[in-house]
Amino acid sequence: MTHTLEADSIELEIGYRRILTDIYLKCETNSITGLLGRNGQGKTCLMNIVYGSMRASSKSVRFDNISIYEAFKRADLLTYLPQFNFIPSNVSINKVLFDFNIQFNEFENYFPEFRNLGKTKMKKLSGGQRRLIEVYVIIKSKTQFSMLDEPFSHIMPMQVEKIKRLLNIEKVNKGFLITDHLYQQFIDICDNIYVLTDGKTHLI
Repeated sequence: MTHTLEADSIELEIGYRRILTDIYLKCETNSITGLLGRNGQGKTCLMNIVYGSMRASSKSVRFDNISIYEAFKRADLLTYLPQFNFIPSNVSINKVLFDFNIQFNEFENYFPEFRNLGKTKMKKLSGGQRRLIEVYVIIKSKTQFSMLDEPFSHIMPMQVEKIKRLLNIEKVNKGFLITDHLYQQFIDICDNIYVLTDGKTHLI
């Protein structure tokens, strides 16, 4: 069964500046949707509005035609990778994977450089290692949709290719919405691409 996530009628003003005004966005399971746009166009704001963690003047966010205003309360429907680190620094890799119902050996198969690091706390990792774990658990999360904001930042090119392969595998089970200023890294795996400019989305 194909599930859909749709967002429209979104308006956002910050001060006297209108950021978003004419939005339509549709994601489906078994697909990867890219969201492109220059810095400052409102891509992160749009994701936060869809997630329900940011207020908008108006919005309509629907999962299978059912309106959900606080999707962050429904991990079965939507998970979100923000630009900043969201996993506490004092927990171990093992604990992070356990909380997301992921086996360490499964993670290790993709990234053998983490072998024997299961007990290592997040604060002991490099910025790239920490980001890689956060990207991995969101991609593997048991949910209908996942949004990824700047997933390739601070990650080595070899790991980027592994993440892209993982996205193609996992999209069989869910839908992805991805934005990254390194758009060349992921447009080749996108099934649909929207461009956000002047507050409007354009399907290309």
